[in-house]
Amino acid sequence: MTSTNPQPEEPITIPADRDGVAYLYGHPLLNSLSPPLHKTVYEKLGLNWIQIPLSSVTGTSETYPPPYTRSPPIDKFLASIRANPKFVGSSVTMPWKVGIMPHLDELTEDARQAGACNTIFLRTDEKTGERRYVGTNTDCNGIREALLQNSPDPASFRGKPALVVGGGGTARTAVYVFRKWLGASQIYIVNRDAAEVAAIMEEDRQRNADSNGSLAPIIPVTDPAVAASLETPAAIVSGIPNYPPKSPEEINARQVLQALLGRKDDAKPKGVILEMCYHPVPWTEIAELADAAGWKVIQGSEALIWQGLEQARLWTGHDIIGTPGLVDAVKDMVAKTIAERAQPKSA
Repeated sequence: MTSTNPQPEEPITIPADRDGVAYLYGHPLLNSLSPPLHKTVYEKLGLNWIQIPLSSVTGTSETYPPPYTRSPPIDKFLASIRANPKFVGSSVTMPWKVGIMPHLDELTEDARQAGACNTIFLRTDEKTGERRYVGTNTDCNGIREALLQNSPDPASFRGKPALVVGGGGTARTAVYVFRKWLGASQIYIVNRDAAEVAAIMEEDRQRNADSNGSLAPIIPVTDPAVAASLETPAAIVSGIPNYPPKSPEEINARQVLQALLGRKDDAKPKGVILEMCYHPVPWTEIAELADAAGWKVIQGSEALIWQGLEQARLWTGHDIIGTPGLVDAVKDMVAKTIAERAQPKSA
């Protein structure tokens, strides 16, 4: 069955009753936890702010495809936020994380090295007093803190291999995190698409042409037998959707991952795995495989929390982590929401 999905013209509204407006830019956004996360932060800080998903719903439960959201093009989005005196910042999600980068006034090193921007914040030019729109990548903070906060021994990552599963933005960010903050000796990458891996490696060569071999190398692993012979990674970040492997490439990639995970009863040490996929169910097939092999599984909602808290720090200027009860309130809200969504729908 085919259908035509119009791209709606999107009015970008500015709530008159709010002192500050943040946006969530991208699509689809129907299940995003970002607005309730930031709502929790603003309430704890006593701010009359709001984060608005900048998209509209197309379709209904009776149409095909099912409801999804569309966001306005980059030029319309940027024109609107530049004209909005209440604008405080924006989350940026797919499909705009890469495309928006050339249009911003500045990029942080995290955005450049991760190859994507998930956050826009404001900086005042000291000479002109003008607002500058700065792109950064707080997914770096999310992945880093999710691993460090939930590891029995954070120092155990240093000098050990790490593993990235996938070939998209999460994989790029994880490579950067493993190098900059966790001190990985080498970074295995497992993915169904060899072209995606080649693109990551080529981008990495271009970005770090002057590193003189000082960075932990990226090592594609495509053979289950080779994988079984490698030193076990101390940390894994998995950034692929939760569906059973079907194609030969997907099946092979899953076999490579299983070889690297090992078995619960083997002598290889087991570390932690951050499973970034937590929707529509918080416990994925990869989480199940890792748990059965003896790994500590960290759910992707942990990364969501820490990247969102860093966004809030950039936008509000407040000491987010040091505000009594704030982190716990956000964690409780996220856990409750995910648990509710995972419940089977009544007939």
